[in-house]
Amino acid sequence: MANVAVVGAGAWGTALASHAARLEHRVSMWAFEPEVAEDIESRQRNSTYLPDAELPAGIRASADLAQAARGAEIVILVPPSSHLRAVSAGLAGSLEPGARVVVASKGIEEDSLRLMSEVLAETLPEVGADRLAFLSGPSFAREVVAGLPADVVLASQDMVAAAEIQPLLHAPRFRVYTSADRIGVQVGGALKNVIAVATGACDGLGLGHNARAALITRGLAEITRLGVSLGADPLTFLGLAGVGDLVLTCTGDLSRNRTLGRKVAEGEDPGAYLASRQSVAEGFSTCAAAHALAVKQGCDMPITEQVCQVLHRGRPLLDAVERLVAREFKEELTGIR
Repeated sequence: MANVAVVGAGAWGTALASHAARLEHRVSMWAFEPEVAEDIESRQRNSTYLPDAELPAGIRASADLAQAARGAEIVILVPPSSHLRAVSAGLAGSLEPGARVVVASKGIEEDSLRLMSEVLAETLPEVGADRLAFLSGPSFAREVVAGLPADVVLASQDMVAAAEIQPLLHAPRFRVYTSADRIGVQVGGALKNVIAVATGACDGLGLGHNARAALITRGLAEITRLGVSLGADPLTFLGLAGVGDLVLTCTGDLSRNRTLGRKVAEGEDPGAYLASRQSVAEGFSTCAAAHALAVKQGCDMPITEQVCQVLHRGRPLLDAVERLVAREFKEELTGIR
């Protein structure tokens, strides 16, 4: 049994807190909204982000960040990636000596083009690589909180932190695998959301199963290309943080990013649609950061580029589709004509 603090009370944070509580850990949560903290603390509900789920008794919740993290041996960070910098900086000085930190946020910081590991190096420099791990893999929050089976991957430098945290989070219906490729696991977790937006738009336009399969496959090639340029192991993208999360997010109806793509195909303005929702579709901001990072790294990522153009620069969706299908022919693996 361990003291676990989950920082972030969205759907995914709530699911992870519920899982930890079922393993009989002592769980505290931090919620940005005081009413969400009150809902969890007093009624074992998160009516805002997971309204149908009844949470295990005993989960504590607070809108005070330092209070939620006090005494925690494991701190799981689950804010939207765009807020990770501010939230993690708010934890500076509040973590217990030796506390291990798990980052479950998926994304790339839009302004700096930094991965979550790079953000944490700046905001929590006292947390060394031996205490820091990154969680990813195919895992819809609603299914995890319901206790349905899921497999995830936990990555850290030299696998040190991952191997220490693994036995504390592993369960028959939440299998935790370890990896030493923290770059690849982060890139796969972030970029799959971008490809899911494209796939949702493809399905919304009725372009067929062939086109969907092509988008997922070529999307995986883009993810791998960028990841390898940043130092990732290409084999990581054949695993849970790559193919696994990509297939789930591109095909599952619970995917917020896939739904965003479908809404765009139906003619909705993406910014207006997201402004009307409580939950975040990470692919919206990640596509802009990923496109800029691809340009910086010299990586060809045409799907990511078109998603960025549609969501942020007003390009008509059908124009983006035409630009993709009209590209010159190339050799599959190298991308060379």
